[in-house]
Amino acid sequence: MNDRANPGVLRSVLKWWREARDRDGWIGANRRIIALSLEFLRDSLPSHRRQRFGDVDFDWDHRVDTTAATVNWRDRLLGLLHSPYQPTEPSLFHEMLASLNIDFRQFVFIDVGSGKGRVLLMAADYPFRRVVGVELLPALHRAAEENIGKYKSASQQCFLIETFCQDAGEWVFPLEPLLVYLFNPFPETGLVQLLNHLEQSLQSQPRPVYVLYHNPLLESALVRRSWLFKIGGTHQYSIYRNRLEM
Repeated sequence: MNDRANPGVLRSVLKWWREARDRDGWIGANRRIIALSLEFLRDSLPSHRRQRFGDVDFDWDHRVDTTAATVNWRDRLLGLLHSPYQPTEPSLFHEMLASLNIDFRQFVFIDVGSGKGRVLLMAADYPFRRVVGVELLPALHRAAEENIGKYKSASQQCFLIETFCQDAGEWVFPLEPLLVYLFNPFPETGLVQLLNHLEQSLQSQPRPVYVLYHNPLLESALVRRSWLFKIGGTHQYSIYRNRLEM
């Protein structure tokens, strides 16, 4: 595991602050760090810990641990700097995949920022070639590995599930048709880096790629890409695919 796959808290805070300073100036960066600190303190209250359990039905049904309640303080703080851990609600996930008119057997499913692996387990209900997760934080990656080992479902159709503890901006995309799932895993700079990396992969090996963006707060980063075009979605998610001639 390389050093970038195990980010230190102080280094991550300094990097986050410098990026905020470059974007918003000194005053704006200081305001943002104060707001982030207050958010972290509120989230640490016992009452908020109960709220982090969220949807426990999936975990109870499959005897896994995918909620945010057991995420430690260090990974919660790192999550605020990158993207807070929040598992996807099962009914919405299945709605999103039902809206895709593709042959799942032709595609590799990739969850960028896969956390504890809930989306990987739900994606295994579909006949993908493989289901792959990429997660930066080692503790969440280990939890995902444990959940994959425990998972049992009568509806499971894909049994090849992999998870990698790595910076997704440096991870090598498989040279196969892809369905890339994003639930706001990065701030804008990270999302831009990922899209650049994906574009380079497609230039070296043209192939169909779909991007399923849940809670598309930074959708403008996708809109600006001439090699992507939007094919559907709702206020809760957007679906893009690539132009095969780039």
